[in-house]
Amino acid sequence: MSVIDSALVQIKQLQPYSPGKPIEELERELGIDNVIKLASNENPLGCSPRAREVLERASEHIELYPDANAYYLKQALARKLGVGENQITIGNGSNDVLDLVARSFLDRDAEAIFSQYAFMVYAMVTQACGATARVADASRETPYGHDLDAMHGLISDATRIIFIANPNNPTGTWLDAGELKNFLERVPDHIAIVIDEAYFEYVDDDQYPDALRWLVRFPNLIVTRTFSKIYGLAGLRIGYSVSSPELCDLFNRVRQPFNGNSLGLAAARAALDDDDFVERSRLCNQQGLRSMRQWFDRRGIEYLPSAGNFLTVRFGDASAHLYQALLERGVIVRPIANYDMPHFLRISAGTEAQLARMFEVLGEVL
Repeated sequence: MSVIDSALVQIKQLQPYSPGKPIEELERELGIDNVIKLASNENPLGCSPRAREVLERASEHIELYPDANAYYLKQALARKLGVGENQITIGNGSNDVLDLVARSFLDRDAEAIFSQYAFMVYAMVTQACGATARVADASRETPYGHDLDAMHGLISDATRIIFIANPNNPTGTWLDAGELKNFLERVPDHIAIVIDEAYFEYVDDDQYPDALRWLVRFPNLIVTRTFSKIYGLAGLRIGYSVSSPELCDLFNRVRQPFNGNSLGLAAARAALDDDDFVERSRLCNQQGLRSMRQWFDRRGIEYLPSAGNFLTVRFGDASAHLYQALLERGVIVRPIANYDMPHFLRISAGTEAQLARMFEVLGEVL
C-alpha cells in the first residue's frame, strides 16, 4: 500500500482543470511569434491604467503579508455596490469563493445541483467535498442553457447548494430577472443558492437581473463576481462574493489567511472606480461580438446566443481539427469537449485587429 492509496477516493477521481494554452508556451513549442489568444475570455484591452499606476507602489513592500481582511477593497466594494463590508468575502479569484461555499455546506451526505454544460468548477468543488452532484439537463427552450424547472425537480432532503452561472460559461446563455426570481422564491430557505456573475459587467440586456438587489429578500443567496474579466486583472486573482453577514461569517471561518495578495488587492481597488475603462471594455466587447456574429452569419455557421465576452460556435465534427489548425497558425481558441460539447469551439471577443487576424486564418482553414 502506497501513500497515494491513502488519499481520499473523490480526490483521486478528480479530473484536473484544463486551462487554455498560454501564449508563451505555444510560441516556444512551434517557434512562432505574434500569437493571439482568444481562449480564456480575458480583457483584450488589458487592465485599467489606474490599476497599473498603483502596482509599482504596491510592490514596494511585498516582503510584508497582505491585509488579511482586505479592508480598503471591501470599503470600496461596499460603497460601489451599496452593501455592508460585513457582507463581502474576498477570494483568490471567484473560483476560490466557490470552493469556500462548497466547503461550508457539502460533505459525503450532501448534494449540490447545477446545470448540464455549467461551469466546470461546480462539479470539481462538489466532488472534492465528497458530495453528490445532481446535474439537470439543459433547457429545451434555450439549448445549452439552464432549465430551472429541471433543477428544481432535483431538490431533495440532501440538497445543500444550487449553483447557477448567469451568464453561463462556456455557453454564454443567460436567465432573465423574472424567471430567476421566480426560481429563488421556490427554493427552500435552508438551501444555499449561488448566482455566479463573473460576466455581469458585460451584459447588455434590460431584462438581465442584478442579483445583489435580492439579498435582503433571500438570505440564502450568495452572489459571486470577479476582477478577472472586464477589469482585466486575471493574473492577480481577485474575486469576491456578497451575501448575508451570517453567510459571510461562515466563509471567513474556512477562508485561508491572506488569500488575496497585496498587488491584487491594490489593483482591484483602483480598477473598481475606473468607469471609463469599464465602459471602453464593454463597447469593445459589443463590437467584437457584433463582428463575430456577422462573420459567422454570412457563412451560415451556427453559434449560441451569448451575453458574455465570447461566442460558442458549432463547427461539428471539424472542431478538433480546426482548433489544432488555428493553433499551428498562432490563434488560440478554446475546445470544450471536456464540457461534453465536442462539436463547439469557444472564441473570446478580441480587439478589431485580433478578430481580423482570426477571421483571416479561420477563413483559410475552412
